[in-house]
Amino acid sequence: MFATTRWSLIAAASETATPEARQALADLCAAYWFPVYAYVRRRGHARHAAEDLTQAFFARLLEKNDLAAADPDRGRFRSFLLTACQNFLANQHDHDSARKRGGGVSNLSLDFESAEGKFNREPAAADDSAERLFERRWAVELLDRALTELRREYAETDRETLFDVLKPTLSGDATAGYEQLADRLSLTVGAVKVAVHRLRQRYRDRVRDVIGRTVADPNEVDDEIRDLFAALR
Repeated sequence: MFATTRWSLIAAASETATPEARQALADLCAAYWFPVYAYVRRRGHARHAAEDLTQAFFARLLEKNDLAAADPDRGRFRSFLLTACQNFLANQHDHDSARKRGGGVSNLSLDFESAEGKFNREPAAADDSAERLFERRWAVELLDRALTELRREYAETDRETLFDVLKPTLSGDATAGYEQLADRLSLTVGAVKVAVHRLRQRYRDRVRDVIGRTVADPNEVDDEIRDLFAALR
């Protein structure tokens, strides 16, 4: 799941000497490691090799202060991260040599337990590029983050049941009509319609908020939303 990520967090992660920087790196890894892992796998690397490369990639970003190059005036962090990963893989032999000489990178705590199953669930067509898979996985992770934060918001006011029952209406997967939902929630049909409308609005707000953390200019949010939903088609 995505950790809260802003350009200020990325800037903090380039200051390697501080505890805040170490936490910033942990947050960055938690937020972005799976889209990178999926990209590396799609590039043809086997499971365990991809795990090692993903871990080494994020560690090297901080070790070499590469995050200092993530200038918010130069575009979206999504694009920076993909380019950085491409460059890392292109120079993989040099990184391997450094590790053999003892230079290496420190291990990071990334949870790869369910990564392979998650990767295999990706609906990647045979002709899908690794870049397209990265974009799709990025979009899915952002939407999942928005959904997780929205459920937490409902839980804070003891409305988890309301959220869980109405959640399928966000994706169009609902099999129950308003009457059935009303029966399950002991509400009137009118109250359910209002609750669904509010839930959808709050979800849209959460999606904009999550995406807004990964762009430099708030005016870029709409463009990023269009790009991410295009990646899901």
